[in-house]
Amino acid sequence: MSGVVRFPDPNGRAKALHFTRAELTRLLNLYTKRVMTGEWRDYALSFAPGTASFFVFRHTHENPLFVISKVDPRGRNKGRQGRYVVTSRQQKLSQGHDLDDVLSIFDKPLRLVVR
Repeated sequence: MSGVVRFPDPNGRAKALHFTRAELTRLLNLYTKRVMTGEWRDYALSFAPGTASFFVFRHTHENPLFVISKVDPRGRNKGRQGRYVVTSRQQKLSQGHDLDDVLSIFDKPLRLVVR
C-alpha cells in the first residue's frame, strides 16, 4: 500500500476563493483610474468559501458603491451564474466568465439619474 492518503481539512472548512495576481492587478488599475478622477475613494477585500469580493467605496464610512465578486464555478448554480459578478446596492449590473468583459461596464460614461 504505497498510495497517498489525503486527510480532510482539520477545521472542516472549505478553502476561501481568492483573486489571482492578474485579476487583482486589473482591479487595482481600474480603482486607480477612478481614484484619480475623484469618483472612488476606498476599497476593501473579502474572502469567503466560494466567493472573493472587491468592494469599492465613494466615502470610507458608507456602504459599498460597487462589489466585484469572483464566484466559485462549482457552486450549486453552476450553469446559470457567471464566474464574475458586479453588483451595486443589491442590483446585479453585470456577470460573465471573463473579468475584462464584466469590468467593461465601467468604460461607459456614468450619467446621473434623478428619481
